[in-house]
Amino acid sequence: MSNIKKRSIILTALLIVVCVILVWYMMKWNDTESLESVDAANNTTELSAWVVDWQWESGLEDFRRITDGLSSVQVFAAYFDENDKLHFTDRMTKAMPEIKEASKQGSYVDLDLTIVNDRLNSNGTQVQKDPSIVSRLMATDASRTKHIMEIKNAVIQNGFHGLEIDYERINEKDWDNFLTFIHTLYQHMEQEGKSLRIVLEPRAPIEELALPKGPTYVMMAYNLYGTNTEPGPKADHAFIEELAHRMQKVPGDKVMALSVGGFDWASDGKVTAVTEKQAADFAVSSIEPPKRDKVSGSLYFDYIGEDGKKHTVWYADEETLSQWVSVAKKAGIEKIALWRLGDMGDGTLQYVNR
Repeated sequence: MSNIKKRSIILTALLIVVCVILVWYMMKWNDTESLESVDAANNTTELSAWVVDWQWESGLEDFRRITDGLSSVQVFAAYFDENDKLHFTDRMTKAMPEIKEASKQGSYVDLDLTIVNDRLNSNGTQVQKDPSIVSRLMATDASRTKHIMEIKNAVIQNGFHGLEIDYERINEKDWDNFLTFIHTLYQHMEQEGKSLRIVLEPRAPIEELALPKGPTYVMMAYNLYGTNTEPGPKADHAFIEELAHRMQKVPGDKVMALSVGGFDWASDGKVTAVTEKQAADFAVSSIEPPKRDKVSGSLYFDYIGEDGKKHTVWYADEETLSQWVSVAKKAGIEKIALWRLGDMGDGTLQYVNR
């Protein structure tokens, strides 16, 4: 065989090898690109948040800064009067036009009406999470139907996208009637093209309940520590993971509600809720720099207040929130609700808006 033929064979073989390698790399690159696309899709989190009537100004300020990061906002607006009728506070009536306007800027954000079983008395006092209201409203077919009609009118007349029911401390004897109420309420909301969310407390016996299909269910994953406990985080990783696993029994869409801010425990026993910004301001005068708790991701520190007493603060910042969201998603909950807008830190606002 001549040298020319040998060189020709060698070159041909080399070309084949190069082509095979190029094809392999192209296939590998495409596979990697596909995996990255899947990862990107999996990293998306649907976020919603509450705005409350007693802090609507700062809540509205936060809302305006994160409209691109939220799919919906739940307007904590409707309570009950002494006659078990829905009651909207003057503060929220004043706030609603501005909240609606903010929902239209940037990415359009749906607004839902939240109804909570707090009773506002005519003498200025109030009863929070009154189970007797639920007992009376759920007692009979007639009382449930009357309540549903009032709710539906409130949602439609005020132009809300949907409805959220936040009835807490429900008595054991009322659960069956409450489930019947949810089922019928969902049918009415669906007929009107309105969404329905139901808030569940950790204490709710969801393993024993035949929750109706249709509504979205929201689990409150906060206040693990609070006004009636020793100092500690609003939630930790184990708490969130446990609730996420319990929620697997719940039908349909599931949402994990996480809370920003925290609590301030004074040495005299007084406990006060604090926003993230308030906590960060207190941290400036902390006895030692704030530390991050490994099991919860929360920050904590001690400081001496203007009252001369020692205070212990635990609160969540953007790093805490990021850890909590990751735990919930790893446990199978992809949708997150934030309690609540108002005095969030800049880092948290940036995190939510991404």
